[in-house]
Amino acid sequence: MAYSKKIFIFGFIFLHVSLVIFAQKQSRYNVLFLISDDLRPEIGAYGVSQIKTPNIDKIAASGTLFNNAYAQYPVCNPSRSSFLTGRYPSQTNVWNNNDYFRRLHPATVTLPEYFKQNGYATLRSGKIFHGGIDDMQSWTEGGEPTDSAITERGKKPAANLENAGELPDAPGNQPLSKSAASDRIIVLDGDGETHGDYKTATKAIAMMEKYKSKPFFLAVGFVKPHSPPTAPKKFFDLYDVDKMVLPIDFGTTPKAPDGFPEISISKNNSDLFIGRESPPDLSREMKRAYYASTSFMDAQVGRVMDALEKNGLQDNTIVVFFGDHGYHLGEKGKWSKAYSLYELGLRVPLIIAVPKGKSQHNTQIVELIDLYSTLAELCGLPKKNDIEGHSLVPLLKDPGAKRNFPAYSVTAVRQSIGRSVRTKDWHYVEWDEGKTGRMLFKHPDDHHELNNLAEDPKYVKVVEEMKSLLKQMPSD
Repeated sequence: MAYSKKIFIFGFIFLHVSLVIFAQKQSRYNVLFLISDDLRPEIGAYGVSQIKTPNIDKIAASGTLFNNAYAQYPVCNPSRSSFLTGRYPSQTNVWNNNDYFRRLHPATVTLPEYFKQNGYATLRSGKIFHGGIDDMQSWTEGGEPTDSAITERGKKPAANLENAGELPDAPGNQPLSKSAASDRIIVLDGDGETHGDYKTATKAIAMMEKYKSKPFFLAVGFVKPHSPPTAPKKFFDLYDVDKMVLPIDFGTTPKAPDGFPEISISKNNSDLFIGRESPPDLSREMKRAYYASTSFMDAQVGRVMDALEKNGLQDNTIVVFFGDHGYHLGEKGKWSKAYSLYELGLRVPLIIAVPKGKSQHNTQIVELIDLYSTLAELCGLPKKNDIEGHSLVPLLKDPGAKRNFPAYSVTAVRQSIGRSVRTKDWHYVEWDEGKTGRMLFKHPDDHHELNNLAEDPKYVKVVEEMKSLLKQMPSD
């Protein structure tokens, strides 16, 4: 009898523990990881009333909007390799769109891979790493083999898969006009069903439905508003081209202003107005197209968010929305992001919505590299000690929580290395430790970054302090 009683007790305990473990697994937060390519903080939630982004704005209405979030590199692959590995570009040694981080650091555990190791289904739809340089071992489903021709650094550019699905020569996908600027603008038929971003949303919705009964990390990467600006006509119709406002430092050709390092602005545009001037009339048309493209991307975000609610997952899913780096829309004559260490090239939208959260704005300096530790902590994963960045969880709980970390960014242009450090009050940039040029801007007084104070004797002490901060940036 006593023996039977012991069996009963042990059985009861085992069942209880099993149920607790099961309940814990069931209650673990899902993660919906939404990325937009080439998106600057020009959306409604950031106070830009002219642009129409209702779905992203809805995420912000129940989440924390970070007003001063910064990318670690102003180009796609180095930026993504950084926040997906929790390492600065100076540590990954990924300096362009051709490098594959795992060729250099094969033991790296990426953000999605870490979730996979901890029992999550990790799912990829769209551009998360870079075109042709996906990372198969990070994903449960949706991964693609890395281009086999990329066998060493810089040997072959990655396949240009960023615009897959646009099919510019397909019926209905016609240029908006024959003007010099607009030959890079594409108008889609219908709701844009032929476009890669629409297909990315459709695939993400199917994955969500398939894996909704277990914890998932679903990464959804939209390429818009990356060039060429593309959207169905109804999104162009949202905007009056004559009401597009050009920037205060607009120029028709890329050029560093007087008193600024020449290296700070590439002499040629790499995305839009390539090899030609950008006169005001065509620039307004291009900005309108960028806005239309952003609104089209926002509509795809809406489709995914509607599916989240339809599947009853909104109360158990963390939603993160952000851009991978900044972008110039004519400022200083530049129509791209590449190599820009200005605020425009580095500042990104970042919104994190935790279930049952509230709308709040945070103005402290944060970095995309912070996402790794933030999401791991929110989901109760063991703390990872071999990554950089600082968890944003304290700021999600209390926007006034103390935080005193700068934002670091780097870029490689020609044979020079540029480094940037951003604090609450100052933005300092130097190339080759200042030998090739440097810039200092006072924020928020000069948020357009029109006045370079780096050579002003009154700010010698500030420059020294910022240089000291730069020396603290982690490197290999």
